[in-house]
Amino acid sequence: MRFYKLTFFMTAFFSLTGCASQLIEVRLGSDRVSVAEKNQISHCESKGKVTVSVLSEVGFISRSAEAVESNLLQLARNSAVDANADSVVNGGTLVFGERTFDLYKCRP
Repeated sequence: MRFYKLTFFMTAFFSLTGCASQLIEVRLGSDRVSVAEKNQISHCESKGKVTVSVLSEVGFISRSAEAVESNLLQLARNSAVDANADSVVNGGTLVFGERTFDLYKCRP
């Protein structure tokens, strides 16, 4: 009986953590949004800022930093498409699972 409970909880855990990454929509055009550094955007037009956030924990289990960062970047790229921007610059944050990005239009 104990084995079945452990198997159930392990299956549920891996299903939930896998689903959390799959819930982020990939907007059309977001694949063309570049990630730039502050020193690369001097000639670019600012399109504003966006703060994005994702679940950093599913239940009592923390998601991997890699998965959280990937989701944050995808949300920033999606926001760049909405703002007619083609580049994002990581603005940083102090909270795991939340990040501010600067949006720029660099290409004609």
